[in-house]
Amino acid sequence: MSNAGNQVHSLSRRGFLGLGAALGAGLGTSGCGSLSGASTSPEGDGSGTINLLFMKGEGGRTGLSQMTAAFRKAHPDITVNMSFVAYEELHDKIVAAAPSGTFDVVQIDVIWPAEFATKGLLVDMTKRFPDSWRREMLQGALQTAEYGGRLYGVPWILDTKYLFANQAHLAQVGIKPEQLQTWDQVLAAARTVKRKGIVQFPLVWSWAESEALLCDYAQLLGAFGGRFLDDSGQPAFHRGGGVKALEFMRATIDEKLTNPKSLTYLDDGVLNEFIAGQATFGLNWTYMINDANNPAGSKVAGNVAMLQTPIGVGSNRPGVNGNMALAITSGSMKRKAAWTYLEYVSSQQLQNNYAKDALPVWKSSYDDPTVKKTNPVMVSVAKKQLDGQILRPTLAKYFVLAQVIQAEVANALAGRKAPQKALDDAAAVVGRRL
Repeated sequence: MSNAGNQVHSLSRRGFLGLGAALGAGLGTSGCGSLSGASTSPEGDGSGTINLLFMKGEGGRTGLSQMTAAFRKAHPDITVNMSFVAYEELHDKIVAAAPSGTFDVVQIDVIWPAEFATKGLLVDMTKRFPDSWRREMLQGALQTAEYGGRLYGVPWILDTKYLFANQAHLAQVGIKPEQLQTWDQVLAAARTVKRKGIVQFPLVWSWAESEALLCDYAQLLGAFGGRFLDDSGQPAFHRGGGVKALEFMRATIDEKLTNPKSLTYLDDGVLNEFIAGQATFGLNWTYMINDANNPAGSKVAGNVAMLQTPIGVGSNRPGVNGNMALAITSGSMKRKAAWTYLEYVSSQQLQNNYAKDALPVWKSSYDDPTVKKTNPVMVSVAKKQLDGQILRPTLAKYFVLAQVIQAEVANALAGRKAPQKALDDAAAVVGRRL
């Protein structure tokens, strides 16, 4: 994700379901993608010590230590050392350590595979992936570590943005959450809420010039049928749906439906405004459902609707891909043992048992009673939202180009440039730097 701190918060989920004793004893490797090689080869002999690098917060899963403890019990010949760093440090730590093999397994963000693969920092896992995984994992999950048609990691944490609505506000104007299927319907509801004087600014967003802004823009770009890049890899966001999305964003400001503080907010700003009861609608990551429904700090607890992102045109309603994956570094000399670990923690049964902590990457898990009972509303919405996601530009120079797009989108939102002019200027710079 970007926004460093935002991703960390969005992945922090409280609590976990206990792992059954039988699971710890019974889970092992599936045998798929089994590897051979002498201990002097990068594959190793499948035993020994592997070193793992995760984002703080137990890699987004508070049950990670328990999952790893179960792995150690099932594989006593493999010792696992876990290290944790803040999200802000994770990217540079991987770049520095991957060639030497300091870490065998690393956690990667969805916006990094193009860069890391181009630099040769990760092992290509394409041939290791069982065909069943490709069929049974959510499509949005599989995209997480894909670049150039190759897979460089195993999906680990799934996240996207949802539309959150204050149901008490909606009830006052006679609108039900299920009536909010399109962005036009959301705007109509926001106008009514404002006209009735329920709140001054019904909409709040994370539109500070940052990765948070680019995530919101990506979600709207997808909803309005836009693309970041065309089939030849050249900028396309300055045409069609990309322009409509930015015009939509600017119009909500001009119409005084969007809180002007949105131009200074990251994701937590959206959360704080919403839980104070000062916004009817907010676009945010999964974590917001728990925080908004926590009566200890929220004035809207019990009145929160979590909705799939609305339709812009046609049937387009993708959520921005905010997923993360686990990858094996190119410098690892214990690749076989590392893959054994990845197979284990990717197990559908294991992930189902920890679904309250982090949603599984498997399609059928969302119909499993164990998963559904953790949070019926969230699981129901996530089942649809996570299977259809939009990626931010898949480029080796992502960070450089993302800053250009962020700056020009911010120019349009602040009224310094017209939306079309801002996007044309961004596309010109991005095109030169590709």
